Amino acid sequence: MTESTDVVVIGAGPAGLAVGACLRQAGLDFIILEKERQLGSSWRRHYERLHLHTIKRYSSLPLLPFPKDYPRYVPKDLMIKYLDNYAQHFDLQPHFGEAVRSVHRADEDWSVETESSTVRARSVVVASGYNADPVSRSDAGLERFKGKLIHSADYRNAKPFAGQSVLVIGMGNTGAEIALDLAEGGARPTISVRNGVHIVPRELFGLPIQVVAMLATKLLPLKANDALFPPILDLAIGNLSRFGIKRPQQGILQQIRDTAKTPVIDVGTVRKIRENAIRVAPAISSVTEDGVYFDGGRQEHFDAIILATGYRPNYASFLKSDAAPGATGGHSGIYFVGFYNTVTGLLREIGKEAVQVADDIVSQRTRPARPPRHG
Repeated sequence: MTESTDVVVIGAGPAGLAVGACLRQAGLDFIILEKERQLGSSWRRHYERLHLHTIKRYSSLPLLPFPKDYPRYVPKDLMIKYLDNYAQHFDLQPHFGEAVRSVHRADEDWSVETESSTVRARSVVVASGYNADPVSRSDAGLERFKGKLIHSADYRNAKPFAGQSVLVIGMGNTGAEIALDLAEGGARPTISVRNGVHIVPRELFGLPIQVVAMLATKLLPLKANDALFPPILDLAIGNLSRFGIKRPQQGILQQIRDTAKTPVIDVGTVRKIRENAIRVAPAISSVTEDGVYFDGGRQEHFDAIILATGYRPNYASFLKSDAAPGATGGHSGIYFVGFYNTVTGLLREIGKEAVQVADDIVSQRTRPARPPRHG
């Protein structure tokens, strides 16, 4: 089965829906392909206590703000409800269960192939998600551990871990919040921190940290911001080096620019660390059947290990060489939305990118063809 359309959008998460709404407003024909059986699948599988770390004013998708009665930091269940309403509002009807297998050139168009169909289109928007596939670790011999071992993608709440000693490997935003959830749910969590970590409060002196970041990046250059923030953060959350948490040598903005790694936005983890309800340990040197050895030789036993080792995009599995990420926009007709992590918020960036991409696709349609060149 082969279909033709103006634009194929790959993914029905926030990025894909945002692009769909902008294309709908522009009057273009498009098809959204989604490998799962429902939209916003990554949001639906996240742990229960998850809230947006960015404020609702700057986190809604284009053309439809969050409802006024939503709290400042939108919780998971309301975010899913918003995504469902967003799709309904713009009459977005993704083709579910259509995992993309290949995207490649076909004459002047793109051919997008799934297991059951092929779609030809002038433009393709890859919006398959910044956090599409869980990343696991195998370097420490985790297969030897006989206790419960899961990735954070499979963590829902602390109930199964109540009364247990749990090691959380990795202190990004997910690892920090899962450790907090475990501590509040009656478990005894330890976080293994391999490298330095930047931690910022969700609100700095009464202002949402997202707003602070927006103002700071607008008013000051990168190096000035990175020099200014450490002493301010010491006032706000204190120096955490005595608890085993050190800042990276790179400043916050430099680290985001170089590695796309955003700071941990604290929603209560630091307080639990200070209370010794969450312990901090160094990197793991090896794993045993019932625990681990940490760097320095310390050994501890654990009932469970949770890998908060992050996620990665999955577009490399279906993009052919002629659809590389560098070949975006312009005459190439392929675009990427939702893969630029920024200190001012991924959802805010998605909204901006979706508008820009739709505008560029429209401009490509209306731009007159170049006259033939004569020798």
